[in-house]
Amino acid sequence: MKAATTAILLALGFPSPAAAQTPTRPPARPAPRRVLPPLPAEPPISFRPYVMGAENAFAAVETFKAVFGKSYAPFFGGGLQVTFHGKYYVEVGASRFQQTGQRVFHASGQNFGLGIPLTARITPLEITAGYRFRPRSMPRLRPYLGAGLTSYAYEERSDFDEPGEGLQTRHSGLVGVGGVEFRVHKYVGISADGAVAHVTGILGQAGISKDIGESDLGGISARIRLIIGR
Repeated sequence: MKAATTAILLALGFPSPAAAQTPTRPPARPAPRRVLPPLPAEPPISFRPYVMGAENAFAAVETFKAVFGKSYAPFFGGGLQVTFHGKYYVEVGASRFQQTGQRVFHASGQNFGLGIPLTARITPLEITAGYRFRPRSMPRLRPYLGAGLTSYAYEERSDFDEPGEGLQTRHSGLVGVGGVEFRVHKYVGISADGAVAHVTGILGQAGISKDIGESDLGGISARIRLIIGR
């Protein structure tokens, strides 16, 4: 009896086999954090000339439809943008539109073409300033927002005008712009943006625009630019 008791006590005192033990899992390691590379340094000041093409939808829809048959037209131009540390910018740009339509008479709510050729030329001059964003996850993109002043030179003439007739004038207004620039090369960028201009004092003073009741020569533009420089 003593021998049996001693054997049971010895058996209970032995550790359990290794196969019966529950393995201890090492603590899970956290996934390594992705470290974005630093953005390349920007020069303190950079001069960036550009050329531009735009499609403008005029605010004076009915006036332009009556005279030219449509209320939108292309503009072409260029300018110079100066950036500071790649963030802030100041820009001066100019563009031009010219098209020939016909003089129109408005009566009883209807427009009647007179068959007299009419050529209009619009030359906007813009001075804007704004901010360029630099998203770390998309280093080639530069979204931007800006606003400023615009001055429209407007010229209207006809083949049947007498000396001193026709119209030449200039008025100022406001412009806002927003878009994104894609850096295709260290010294080359392509931007696409939208601009809104508001210019009064040219239309609505006489002729078809006054009869219709439209006075804003501005509108909304979709623009594409080729930019040279950092």
